[in-house]
Amino acid sequence: MKYQSEKVLPYNGEEKKSKQISRMFDSIAHTYDTLNHTLSFGFDKGWRRKGVSFLKPFAPKKILDIATGTGDLALLMCRLLQPEQVVGADISEGMMKIGREKATAAGLSDKITFEQQDCTDLTYEANSFDAVTAAFGVRNFENIEQGIREMHRILKPGGHIMILELSTPEKFPMKQLYRMYSSTVIPFIGKYLSKEKAAYKYLPESVKVVPQGKVMTDLLTHCGFKQARFKTFTFGICSLYTGIKE
Repeated sequence: MKYQSEKVLPYNGEEKKSKQISRMFDSIAHTYDTLNHTLSFGFDKGWRRKGVSFLKPFAPKKILDIATGTGDLALLMCRLLQPEQVVGADISEGMMKIGREKATAAGLSDKITFEQQDCTDLTYEANSFDAVTAAFGVRNFENIEQGIREMHRILKPGGHIMILELSTPEKFPMKQLYRMYSSTVIPFIGKYLSKEKAAYKYLPESVKVVPQGKVMTDLLTHCGFKQARFKTFTFGICSLYTGIKE
């Protein structure tokens, strides 16, 4: 099944989405963390902690973090879950370069590795990881269903998936306030701080059409996950999706 978010592109229709996403994130890598925390008013840090809290009872030893970006979630999992290994995978080398620098500064480079990967065609063997995560990256997948299927494939039986993704509030007045904020404030601040207008025009457009709520849990179930569930945070601005491979 095709999803509308797969058709939303940062630049144009002449190049594959994966290549455009790689180019876009390479171009904003040096300002990404500042922008991310600014645009979310710092709530993104709390959302990541909630996602990690879901995984904590299962004590995963080997974790794959898809769309790892600059490694914030990978670093947090390393500190809070004490796994043996975290692999951060991303299509943007520019983002992972910063992630490697952060891991080194935190003294965690022996536990975290960063590898360039296409989420729809991972090079890892089946049944390799105890947990797989993705924070704010699913909307960037060129083929969301194929990306989810790959996440299922590389998990060991009994392994867990944890996805954090931005979502659109459904209730008044947050729905109206968020619409105004995402259509005017996000592009303005993004352009001002990063000089990359396309990236922060793409962000709210992709959030509007990414699979959300039951649509996403139905997709997880369709791709083989059991006990697929979701919950929302901060009036519906962020959603947590979870499931298990049996």
